[in-house]
Amino acid sequence: MKAVMLAAGTGTRLGPAVAKHSPKVLLQFGGKSLLQRHIESLTRHGVDELVLGVGYHHDEIEQEIADLCAEDFVRTVFNEDYTDGNIVTLWTLRDELCSGGPVLLMDADVLYDEGLLSRLIYAKHENCLLLDRGFTPGDEPVKLCIRNGEIVEFRKWLSTEFDFCGESVGLFKLSASVAEKIITQTGLYLAQGRRQDPYEEAIRDVLLTSKRRTFTFEDITGMPWIEIDFAADVERANAVVLPRIALAEDERRAAIMIKPDVVQSELQRL
Repeated sequence: MKAVMLAAGTGTRLGPAVAKHSPKVLLQFGGKSLLQRHIESLTRHGVDELVLGVGYHHDEIEQEIADLCAEDFVRTVFNEDYTDGNIVTLWTLRDELCSGGPVLLMDADVLYDEGLLSRLIYAKHENCLLLDRGFTPGDEPVKLCIRNGEIVEFRKWLSTEFDFCGESVGLFKLSASVAEKIITQTGLYLAQGRRQDPYEEAIRDVLLTSKRRTFTFEDITGMPWIEIDFAADVERANAVVLPRIALAEDERRAAIMIKPDVVQSELQRL
């Protein structure tokens, strides 16, 4: 399985004091950049390759890849129009998403516990999204709305009835056929001049027009993760989320030491 990651943006909402003019994927938490954390998690879960859609200060990202000695695992694809919406970066990565196999589509600016990645990769369904019910309501989170066990909306704003909703984590597992449909829809958006639309809109169109049960979700409520958009997110990531990730890692190690069946399960995953 290949992972394709959107990492081209300028991160202007972080503010210059936090971003220091570097791409968000190079922000460090616990002494590791987000990129290093992605690479370590993906390789441990058997992902074959990571392809980064880059733009803003792409040379810094490429230097980090070299410093991590990860050139055999990570490739970059340059989006020269990176100041446009992230849907343009998605289109730039179209050949990577339409390579004939299952793919992980990922936002680069997410700090997460590896347990989330496990839930996504090992989900039985071939098209899966992650949902967190414990989110703060507002216009910023991209929401997944569920009715009768089905996803009925996927957007920042709500316009339909639902049983419950949660925030999308920004990590997606896609089959080859669905990935191709998403890229086709992305091309239609760009042909219409909709270069500032969020890339989630193309996913939404495919999701809502597909047959029932084409997409499913994993409820990861209570598991630690955060999307890094604002300076306050960086503070919360360091003060709250990172310690919870460390605790979850310790608990998994303890479980492996105590339970042989868990050892076998973890070895299969690794």
